[in-house]
Amino acid sequence: MPDVRIASAQGKWILLTTVLGSSMALLDSTVVNVALPRIGEDLDANLSALQWTVNAYMLALAGLILLGGSLGDRYGRRRIFVIGVIWFAVASLLCGLAPNAEILIAARALQGVGGALLTPGSLALIQASFHPDDRGRAVGLWSGFGGVGAAVGPFLGGWLVDGPGWRWVFLLNVPLALLCVPVALRHVPESGGGTSRSSGAESGGGTKHGRFDVLGAALGALALALVTYALIESDWISAALGVALGVAFVYVEKRRRDPMMPLGIFASRQFTAVNLVTLCVYAALGGFFFLAALQLQVVSGYSALAAGTALLPTTLLMLLFSARSGELADRIGPRIPLTVGPLVCAAGLLLMLRVGPDASYAADVLPAVLVFGAGLVTLVAPLTATVLASVDVTRAGLASGINNAAARAAGLIAVAALPLLTGMGEDAYRSPDAFDDSFGRAMLLCAGVMAVGSAVAFATVRRLPPDCRRPECLTHGSITAPPLEGERAKGRIG
Repeated sequence: MPDVRIASAQGKWILLTTVLGSSMALLDSTVVNVALPRIGEDLDANLSALQWTVNAYMLALAGLILLGGSLGDRYGRRRIFVIGVIWFAVASLLCGLAPNAEILIAARALQGVGGALLTPGSLALIQASFHPDDRGRAVGLWSGFGGVGAAVGPFLGGWLVDGPGWRWVFLLNVPLALLCVPVALRHVPESGGGTSRSSGAESGGGTKHGRFDVLGAALGALALALVTYALIESDWISAALGVALGVAFVYVEKRRRDPMMPLGIFASRQFTAVNLVTLCVYAALGGFFFLAALQLQVVSGYSALAAGTALLPTTLLMLLFSARSGELADRIGPRIPLTVGPLVCAAGLLLMLRVGPDASYAADVLPAVLVFGAGLVTLVAPLTATVLASVDVTRAGLASGINNAAARAAGLIAVAALPLLTGMGEDAYRSPDAFDDSFGRAMLLCAGVMAVGSAVAFATVRRLPPDCRRPECLTHGSITAPPLEGERAKGRIG
């Protein structure tokens, strides 16, 4: 049984290590959007190159995050976490030194691989290291400090872009890794690798029988990649191939003894319904944050620092009130929050239609951001709780991983599809008038997708059973995906 206590020196070192590691991946998933206009200007990149700068990272992360967690169970969680941090730092260095858009995109894909190794590993290290009596508090501190990092990220990213330059958004990861790796090797105990009960089969990696679902991971990632490519490049042959590979992925997962994503988990109607809500919410969310940072800089004339700071209230609201939202959902059930939350988000997106040339922050931007953030506060904690409550407790890690991957895949597809659906040309971000028109259409689409998510929740989500599990990540500040949870979630809802 793990016996590290939070009050001990080792406990504090473990928290520092895991927060540093997860913050690297979290920062790069949020601050890059703020840097996009400068990246495009410096590298003479068109809009599709900017889409790939975001999507190459999300594609690798979404496609491999389930497999990444099981690698730690098999070969050692600390070992895989450290490899992920080093991998991420080297890829970040390549991003910072990239001479052109093509190399930047390739390096961003490598970053995503590193993120898939370190993101689940940071939570797994906490769960495997801390005494059960301290584990919930440790996860809460990890989640809370991660939220602080997410809040600081856009501000820091904007300052770097306006000051030393956009390359430092990536280069900043190198000193963080140089601090994180030695601390991990010296102070974090190894776990997994056959030293403890593995949760690999539950987390989707198939380690229970000693094999990994490499074929499933490859098919899933390739299907996502081809569909993304088809949407960005308007290549319908790639779309057909992507769909075919998606069908093959389902076939393989159905027949394999140790699938990455056991399809039987979708036998729970509630789990399936909540993942449909997740797809809608995080598709709109991903599209909003990709386009809003461009709109504020290209159309409204904001600096990178001002654009990053402008969206900060959303993260702060999540950080301050997500736990209280979860408590409210405990009392009234998830159906109302998951119905109302997306509608409030949709209202915030419609308010963004007022953000145009010379937009006032106080009168135009802030009201939209506050309403949008209030909607996210309302729905994110109940969404996570409902995902975990929809399956047996032994599959909580798997359920959370699938939900997290679904959210990232939804954002990936939205970033690829919105410019196509709204008629953005390759040079749209260089023309304030053209981009403003397309942005308005995009916000209407995102609001519509949020409304669809609300309707799905109202029609399908039911009250949680009284003996279901409470999420460990009660304080949540990330806006890119639902929080990851492990199979050891404690407590009750209801």
